[in-house]
Amino acid sequence: MSATGKIMKIAILVLYAGLSAGCFGTSGKNNTAGTGSDRPDGDRQFPVRYSYEVVAVFPHEVTSYTQGLYWHDGYLWEGTGQYRQSALLQVDLETGEAVRRVDLDPGYFGEGIALLDGKIYQLTWLEGTGLVYDAETLRQVDTFEYSGQGWGLTTDGRMLYMSNGSHEIAVIDPANFNRKRTMRVSLDKRRLSQINELEWIDGRIWANIYGADQIAIINPANGIVEGIVDLTGILPDEDRTIRTDVLNGIAYDADAGRIFVTGKNWPKLFEIRLVER
Repeated sequence: MSATGKIMKIAILVLYAGLSAGCFGTSGKNNTAGTGSDRPDGDRQFPVRYSYEVVAVFPHEVTSYTQGLYWHDGYLWEGTGQYRQSALLQVDLETGEAVRRVDLDPGYFGEGIALLDGKIYQLTWLEGTGLVYDAETLRQVDTFEYSGQGWGLTTDGRMLYMSNGSHEIAVIDPANFNRKRTMRVSLDKRRLSQINELEWIDGRIWANIYGADQIAIINPANGIVEGIVDLTGILPDEDRTIRTDVLNGIAYDADAGRIFVTGKNWPKLFEIRLVER
């Protein structure tokens, strides 16, 4: 999502107002939370609010306009955007450098990525075209079409989940790319739009909210936001320049229980731990 055409100032102002107006439930606890395995049960009010602790900091390529992020087989995989700059990258965590790279056609603005059954799926923003790669060779093996914009993408290991910047997340059958159903995301019984990059963590969808320093934790069965992670201040002011863009990018190392976050043109990537307020 480029700065031109995607920044909806009024919507973002309303969003910030909602996120800071005390519309969140409280749990009565103050424990350190992990990845969601200690999720709120039926006796707790939603959404639960989380802050964070930084566990580790890693370098991130500042030229990468991060659109999609996931962890697989010891590497970060990153989809980047901007026309004539979009790419699919296999990234070394410790150095932040790409060990393999596939550049998209200059007419594509790359978006979210997901790995499913040995294939990598990558969305494009306005082009209505998804790209499919063999995960081993990174050779493009297929394309698929969709209507509307493409923003974030993730998977539960069976279906693909796709956002378009609205309050809706489409559930897509990867066998034929048909839409199986549409999930409508709600926060405190109100629509939550600007849903961006997605990651499947512990049975929930984690979603960046475009233009905000918050991540929504969404129940995929009903679209209800069960948690809000406030990452305000995670990138220090001294690391920000005129090129620094919004928070975007969530990856989960399921084997080690590690959560990573970064942003568009950020110089750093962070491993975080949630702290319940």
